[in-house]
Amino acid sequence: MSTQVHPSSVVDPTAQVGQDVVIGPFCLVDAGAVIGDGTILDAGVVVGRNVRIGKNNKLYAHCVIGRPPQMLGWKPDSPMGGLSIGDGNTIREFVTIHPSIQKETETRVGNDNLIMVGVHIGHDCTLEDRIVISNQSQISGHCKIETGCWLSGMVAVHQFVTFGKWCYAAGMSGVNQDIPPFVIISGHYPPEVRSINKRGLNRAGLLPEQQKNINAAFRRIFRGGGPFLDRVNVFAAEDGHDANVRAMIDSILRSSQHRFGRYLESLRDH
Repeated sequence: MSTQVHPSSVVDPTAQVGQDVVIGPFCLVDAGAVIGDGTILDAGVVVGRNVRIGKNNKLYAHCVIGRPPQMLGWKPDSPMGGLSIGDGNTIREFVTIHPSIQKETETRVGNDNLIMVGVHIGHDCTLEDRIVISNQSQISGHCKIETGCWLSGMVAVHQFVTFGKWCYAAGMSGVNQDIPPFVIISGHYPPEVRSINKRGLNRAGLLPEQQKNINAAFRRIFRGGGPFLDRVNVFAAEDGHDANVRAMIDSILRSSQHRFGRYLESLRDH
């Protein structure tokens, strides 16, 4: 199948459009954008300047990808960085994704993610792979969402939050601090760690022994006695942790470096 562009759509002459791409009615593809092979843009999709989209993505009606961030004081001549999207993503209706506000950096979305209706992903976020973000969830700028995370509907996320791999946020959670890998959280300001995300462990393809280690670590970290960070530090000093348990420990210790529990905020340029 050759590339198809509906006659009502506008594709800038400097845009690069791959093979077997479908651009539906009333779309706009701005200057310098790159659309990879096999990608489909449904009706009314807007792809901003210099956005790079990989192969075999499906963008549903009225997505707006790569328009300027929502910031007070933003001007048409303000510097703006990039936005790159990998391969095999499904981006549903009315999703908005903003580029970086730093000229030399970019917002990044990885591969094989499902981003559902009305989700907003703010500037300078990084999304890894195999993530699910459900309807109307709102991700503020500078967040990182690691591989396999699942955010249920209407989750609201503060700037600079990190979600560890294969964790799950229940619907209507308000997340204002880092979330360790493999756990389920719910509630808001702050959310509460409830249990291990057993479905996430299975989706990750972890072996029974790996899952056993994660569950044992969870009990030590979240169900033990005494001050929380004291027992995490004691646990961290022990030998023999596998990579998954070490990821849980490191996530907690990193987030503790910032007074509000957001490690990435400790790296910001004040």
